[in-house]
Amino acid sequence: MTDESALADARRAEEELAAGRWRGSLHGIPIALKDNIDTAGLRTTAASAVLENRVPTEDAEVVRRLREAGAVFLGKLNVHEFGMGATSTISRFGAVRNPWAQDRMTGGSSGGSAAAVAAGFCFGALGTDTGGSIRIPAACCGVVGWKPSYGVVSAAGVVPLSTSLDHVGPLCRTATDAALLFRALTDHPVAQACDPERPPPVADLRIGVLPTSLAYCDRPAEPEIQAAFDAALDILRPLVADLRAAELAVPDIGAIIEAEAYAYHATCLATTPELYDPRTREALLSGRATTPAEYAELRRRLAEYRASVHREFESADLMVVPTLTEFPLPIVDATDPFAGAACTFVFNVGGLPSVTVPCGVSRAGLPIGLMISGPPLGDANVLALARAYENAVGQAWRSPPLRD
Repeated sequence: MTDESALADARRAEEELAAGRWRGSLHGIPIALKDNIDTAGLRTTAASAVLENRVPTEDAEVVRRLREAGAVFLGKLNVHEFGMGATSTISRFGAVRNPWAQDRMTGGSSGGSAAAVAAGFCFGALGTDTGGSIRIPAACCGVVGWKPSYGVVSAAGVVPLSTSLDHVGPLCRTATDAALLFRALTDHPVAQACDPERPPPVADLRIGVLPTSLAYCDRPAEPEIQAAFDAALDILRPLVADLRAAELAVPDIGAIIEAEAYAYHATCLATTPELYDPRTREALLSGRATTPAEYAELRRRLAEYRASVHREFESADLMVVPTLTEFPLPIVDATDPFAGAACTFVFNVGGLPSVTVPCGVSRAGLPIGLMISGPPLGDANVLALARAYENAVGQAWRSPPLRD
């Protein structure tokens, strides 16, 4: 049982610390894991009946690293089935409820991770992000969600959705906490440059402001979200060199997700299709239509875009945009796996570092997120601006009004 193992790990950490054996900044710190990240001896189901009895024999690479750092694992967290959706309402274990309004969705697919952090159950949680699956639920639940540059954090041992676009990253209450957890996940120099105690200066950064009317956003922002974003820009303006209008090219390669997801699930879809939620099954089967030649072309265009995307940042060092352009829907209305509206996907296509930080609460009491993104391997500046914004706002993290 995870409660017993967590208590045993906590006692072990206490004994080690008392004996002067300090493993690092996460020693004894409670962490939880999205249920598509392998844990040796503990079920990893991706919230699907297909994998209901699957018990991995090895830890995912990120779990191994966190164990070495002394983290205490509290357990696994609910997820939109196989990550194939953005609501976390479709799951073998039932819909994830938003701590800010329990009749609302958390967004997905890392909905359980966002809800657990927002509710104060853990210091931080790990999530995965293929088209926004860390940042969407983080914004829905009023926490920080950090998607590093592609490949900086290993996805080995994670149930894949689209290996070309999958990222692993932390959800925490603050950008400083996210940087701390990030550094424990990888030895990559980009991560080690994200020192939570000494972030790089932001005064010389040029910030590109992206309008939500263009193709990288699912739809234009609702008025309250736009107003909160404009207020966030007023806070950022004196912190940086300047704010300027920006745009970002969006290649049409979304079919790569369906193609790669179908390839992973083809056998199970053929042998046990009834074990999938019908909506997940339908979404996965859509990838069957992509031919090998079409897939090769998608991969070519993805590589071409990633090789050139740094040019988008020649006139701006970082870019900002609202994370979501509408508020999280009531769970009863979130029947479509991809219900909701976000501006996240293009940053997965580019493999770009991207973070969402809370930037307000609506009149109805729902969180609003500000997304900051940068060029490839520009992770340190992205997290530095997120931290500078938090410091300038000058308020402690806001907890949701949980009710019985």
